[in-house]
Amino acid sequence: MAPKKAKRRQAAEGGSSNVFSMFEQSQIQEYKEAFTIIDQNRDGIISKDDLRDVLASMGQLNVKNEELEAMVKEASGPINFTVFLTMFGEKLKGADPEDVIVSAFKVLDPEGTGTIKKEFLEELLTTQCDRFSAEEMTNLWAAFPPDVAGNVDYKNICYVITHGEEKEE
Repeated sequence: MAPKKAKRRQAAEGGSSNVFSMFEQSQIQEYKEAFTIIDQNRDGIISKDDLRDVLASMGQLNVKNEELEAMVKEASGPINFTVFLTMFGEKLKGADPEDVIVSAFKVLDPEGTGTIKKEFLEELLTTQCDRFSAEEMTNLWAAFPPDVAGNVDYKNICYVITHGEEKEE
């Protein structure tokens, strides 16, 4: 029994070579889809050319070679799907699970509506702890625009923080 617990703890701390244990099956599928989109030439490895092509398809045409090289060099070797997943695992390490983040927002939502007033959230984010800049607030509202009543859907924000894209409804 003890070796199993030690193995689980090791995986949670990032000590396991099985990166797939760090993610839920649905997340692995999402990352696989993203990997497939980025791997433009379908050779199973993300290269500089793949990155250039996918960025061009999103309208970023003038990406410098040095920037692409820096992206590829973030990996210790060729970027296959396992390395890609490992890189995301390293970036997300320390991020709280979705339910924990939602619970933190719920403290600010005593009526349980799933929303927070834009003005209230903006005041908190610009005056407390790691204060958001005006540019960061502009980016936040561009990504998560409030509804016509000025309410922000914090559950959607939590989902994007933990999964990387908006829920399909």
